[in-house]
Amino acid sequence: MLTAAKTVRTTARTTALAALTALSVAAIPAAPARAWGEGEQNFVAGVVTAVVVGEMLKQGRKSRAAPPAPTYAPAPVYADPAPTYTTTSIYATPVARAFNTYSAAERKAIQRSLRQAGYYAGGIDGSFGPRTYNAVVSYARDAGAAGNLRTTGGAFAVYDGLIF
Repeated sequence: MLTAAKTVRTTARTTALAALTALSVAAIPAAPARAWGEGEQNFVAGVVTAVVVGEMLKQGRKSRAAPPAPTYAPAPVYADPAPTYTTTSIYATPVARAFNTYSAAERKAIQRSLRQAGYYAGGIDGSFGPRTYNAVVSYARDAGAAGNLRTTGGAFAVYDGLIF
């Protein structure tokens, strides 16, 4: 649709330009020129004709030239975001913080109680590590108090139940 309208405009320009050329060529020799002789008039008519014909040829080349290829934006490149892993050390949990506030004797008593209940198989040394952590979590889950381990206060409640 757009190219058809462009072609009509180009054809109309070419026709108008040809008509103007014909008129100027016909009018120049007929125009009265007192100071110019016939040679000068023919020279001017030739120059005008060359300019008009050159313009017509330029317009013709433009109309036959292939339209420029449309340019498109590059396709977006999608990349999966890098996975982020959040690992919480067992030593930063409320279970560890509560355990480490007890005295050494109380920590050993907690480990002894966990061993007697069948949850702890490590040495009774009073230090908090992965075995103590797993034993406390398993004990609390089986006792129905797993939700208590999310807070330090809840962890104190589980430990106090093991000591006293």
